[in-house]
This record gives sequence, C-alpha cells and structure tokens, in this order.
Amino acid sequence: MSRQSKAEDNAHGASEQTDTVLSVEQLQKSFQGVTALDGVSFEVETETITGLIGPNGAGKSTTFNVISGAIEPDAGQVNFNDEDVTGLSPVQTSSRGLVRTFQIAREFKNMTVLENMMLPPKNQRGEAAWRSVLPGMRDNVQADEEELFERAWEMLEFFDIDHLALEDAGTLSGGQRKLLELARALMIDPDVLLLDEPFAGVNPSLERELLNRLEDLRDRGRTFLLVEHDMDLIMQHCERIIVMHQGQTLVTGSPEEVRSEEQVIEAYLGGEVT
Repeated sequence: MSRQSKAEDNAHGASEQTDTVLSVEQLQKSFQGVTALDGVSFEVETETITGLIGPNGAGKSTTFNVISGAIEPDAGQVNFNDEDVTGLSPVQTSSRGLVRTFQIAREFKNMTVLENMMLPPKNQRGEAAWRSVLPGMRDNVQADEEELFERAWEMLEFFDIDHLALEDAGTLSGGQRKLLELARALMIDPDVLLLDEPFAGVNPSLERELLNRLEDLRDRGRTFLLVEHDMDLIMQHCERIIVMHQGQTLVTGSPEEVRSEEQVIEAYLGGEVT
C-alpha cells in the first residue's frame, strides 16, 4: 500500500492500528571503559513523531549513531522493518530507508542548493560513465536526470526554499540549512528519519513552518524519531516520548504518561509542564 493510501485510510478511520517499524534491544556501548549505553531498549511505531529526550550525556547521540550505523554496539540489536540491521554502515541503512540528519547541517557549501538536492539518490544510471555513451542508454540516463530534477524541485517547493535553488548552499541561514538537510534526506525516500535537534538555531516562525512540514509528512506515511531539548515542543507534537538517563531507557510512553512520572518531572522538566 502506498504512503498516500495509508494516510487516506487513517484519515477515514479505516484503521487505528500502528506497527513497530524500528526497535532497539539492550544496546550496550562503552568508550575507553566509560559506559555510554547500558541496555537501551525502545520501539518506534510507524507513522508517528517520537521524541527522544534526556540531559546531556544521557546517550541520545550514541543511540542515534548506533541505529544509523555510524558506530557498532558492543551488544544488543537494531531491528528495522523486521530486519536485523545491527552493524550495517550508514550507506546500507539509508538504502533500506533509515536515514539520519545531523544537529549541524552538512551541506556542500560551494554547490548550489539544487545541486545539493540532486546528490543523495543512490544507484542512478548516470553514475556509470559507460551508460552515458552506449547507444540506447543515453536516453535512459537523461530521463533519470529529468525525473530527479523534478523531484528535487518539488521538494524545494514543499519546504519553501525553491527561490534559493541557484544560490550557493554556504550562503544560507542556519534555518534554511536545516530545511535543505531535511529536503535532501527525503530525496532518498526514507521510511524513517532520525532527526538530531532539527530545531536548534531555528527562529520561532521557521520552527512552526518546519513542524507543519513534519506533521504533513507523517500524515503521508513518514516516521520520525527526533532528539530535541524543547520540552514544550516535544509534549505538544510527539505521539510517543522516550526518556533516557545515564545510558538507560528511563520511561517510554505518551506525553500524558511521561508528564505523570515524578522522576522525569524532577530530573528533566523542572516541574509541571503546561
């Protein structure tokens, strides 16, 4: 079933059931004898925005690095779409539809915004030089490039940065760079996006715009796991919340359930959240 079809079914109340698309089980990771992850376990349900919170040093970034394949765990397992992807490289996980963005955007500064957008998709026929010269293959390569251009332009329009298409990416503001990174990640057509502080350095107006885009994409079938320090934002926009503390999973649940946990309120929220 397509993402659009699933979204339409949900909109008509055809099904309220959600499924687990990503799960981590008993992740362990130490660096030079210092434990960063100590049995982290949680699940992410499909077509949700799930928040991952905790103080600095709780293990959030390490968890993201293990899930995305940037580092290997000492023990434990990462499952994505019912497949064990533990230890796969970032390229391998992204090719399966599990993609990560970073707190600090990593665009190619000396390339235009449009050129940045046309880089991510893998296995393009134009990547092989021989396909560009053999009779009958040139048309296929050109068709691929035209389709890629249309997708890139549509994504730029979706994030309202199409007017910047021919600007060098290095000239963008911090918020515009965040939009570009998310747009680039979506060019890979992922099922799940791991977002590392996507709203850091973003002004309130652009933050609302980005949140609207994420919610729209969720309604179209995407799934998001995001690290964010703004507790009000997490409480208002995430269906599920995972709380980490000292490399462990402290609490998982809905915003209402997390609000009611006294240890979470005292440790992270500083009192009652309204």
